Amino acid sequence: MAKAVKTTLALTREQFRTHAQPMTVVINGKEYQVPRKEFSTGSLGWYLNDKIDITIDGVPAKVQIGLNLTLVGSKELPGAAAAPEAAPAAPAEAPAPAVPGGTNERGETEF
Repeated sequence: MAKAVKTTLALTREQFRTHAQPMTVVINGKEYQVPRKEFSTGSLGWYLNDKIDITIDGVPAKVQIGLNLTLVGSKELPGAAAAPEAAPAAPAEAPAPAVPGGTNERGETEF
């Protein structure tokens, strides 16, 4: 099977940041202005998250909207924000208390 060819984007991150406008979408008769977004993956696009009320056969229901519009090839553009660094490792657990009559980690007898 042939490998898919990557799409190259003839746009820079700075052009997107400077000139990309919110997109207008209409869902169930309601108009939304969808703001541009730089996703944590490095991709560029537009993102909307909301909840709306609808009716199905006379029964009210709530619907969650999750809309991602991603510029194909934008993840590979130079200048993406660096990925967040991993959180430092948790400190090692304290040693268990010594058992009476035994020795501690320094070899001292515990009473």
